[in-house]
Amino acid sequence: MNAYSAEAREKIAKEILERLAKGEPLAAICRDDFLCNAETWRNWCKDDETLGIAYARAREDGFDAIALECLEIADETSRDTKTTKDGAEICNSEWISRSKLRVETRLKLLAKWDPKRYGERIQNEHSSPDGGPLKIEYVLPANHKPEEGYDSGE
Repeated sequence: MNAYSAEAREKIAKEILERLAKGEPLAAICRDDFLCNAETWRNWCKDDETLGIAYARAREDGFDAIALECLEIADETSRDTKTTKDGAEICNSEWISRSKLRVETRLKLLAKWDPKRYGERIQNEHSSPDGGPLKIEYVLPANHKPEEGYDSGE
């Protein structure tokens, strides 16, 4: 396990937090030789509450940066058409498909990483077969005797 001076830790933390806030994943950031590995980073965040809070905020900012990037990719239309050798302008379906894949991949990752903000909201509703409210019945064994002082409501 590498020991880092306080000055080195501060410099590493600043670099990691800045890059996270821009949307770069921690695994990619920690591949740089001059930075700590992801496990060391998580341990630092666990041991230092202030750093842990900064890490969570940087991740949220990074998720927002990725969401903004999705909008930019979707809005970029300059390559949606291409010109053929004879001068005709045609749809560049390869570019459009790649752009769609880039957006969908980012959105799926956002939904996994931050489901409360970027996941699909799923709401379950229970109803009877005819669509009305559920009727709840309690079935007690035939030999069941209510406790003393129990009011059955009858």
